[in-house]
Amino acid sequence: MEQNLSLYKIFNTVAETCNISRAAKELYISQPAISKSITRLEENLGILLFTRTSRGVRLTDEGSQLYEYTKTAFDTLMQGEANLKRINELGIGHIRIGVSTTLCKYMLLPYLKEFVSSHPHINITIECQSTFQTLELLEKGKLDIGLIGKPAVLKNLDYYTAAQIEDVFVTTKAYLENLKIREAQTILSDIFKSANVMLLDEKNISRLFIEDYFTRNQIETNQILEVSNMDLLIEFAKIGLGVSCVIKEFVQKELREGSLIEVPLEKPLDKREVGFVYLNHIQLSDSVRKFIQFYKTEYIYSE
Repeated sequence: MEQNLSLYKIFNTVAETCNISRAAKELYISQPAISKSITRLEENLGILLFTRTSRGVRLTDEGSQLYEYTKTAFDTLMQGEANLKRINELGIGHIRIGVSTTLCKYMLLPYLKEFVSSHPHINITIECQSTFQTLELLEKGKLDIGLIGKPAVLKNLDYYTAAQIEDVFVTTKAYLENLKIREAQTILSDIFKSANVMLLDEKNISRLFIEDYFTRNQIETNQILEVSNMDLLIEFAKIGLGVSCVIKEFVQKELREGSLIEVPLEKPLDKREVGFVYLNHIQLSDSVRKFIQFYKTEYIYSE
């Protein structure tokens, strides 16, 4: 088959022109070379493809059947070349981004609005899952870019900080006051022990960060409610269900309005970094390179 590809091209051209001389001119090869190639193809297939006429050549019935296949094949190749040229000229491409639901809503979507406006022909697929799942899919080549909390280890990864975030505990003023009255306690660590503490599930990197904070500061918790996303943590806190650990930058409106208050900590939580990450040992597509350049030159997040 591979040895016949050039022969099929010659056959296809002769079939379209019905003339060996015109085919030779189109292909920039000699007429004897054309005739020799047709003879060789006929011998390879064991069939007669053309009959000679006074004006040139004519396809046999078998030749007509073969021409339908070669015409379709070469038309498909030409269409493929045209599409690739169009993709290159318009900057059409595809980017697969992994991100948690929270970071997608509060950080990625506002950023994507600007990127899509600048690169309207690039298709974007968003995969919402935890940081650990995003890193796993990146390693398997199923994602191009991830927006994650900075992991402790960056093996084979190129990381770029997009923002700093601050974890805080929030609740309603009424819940905090009622808890102090009910438990007759004012020590903050005892408040955490008595309160209904609402955290992201254990598969989330933010949860590990908070658990480490509790351990280092010897803070005990007895009642923990696990929630799958931060929007629910915020809403549960607002209805007075307990004390939620959330990202401060994402509850600025609630803190200003007073629907939530921040629980003061004796030892504040360290700020964390959030950024874009991708594998540094693979060849990046043009679309991914444009995305990387864009996030390195644009402001990502503001209150």
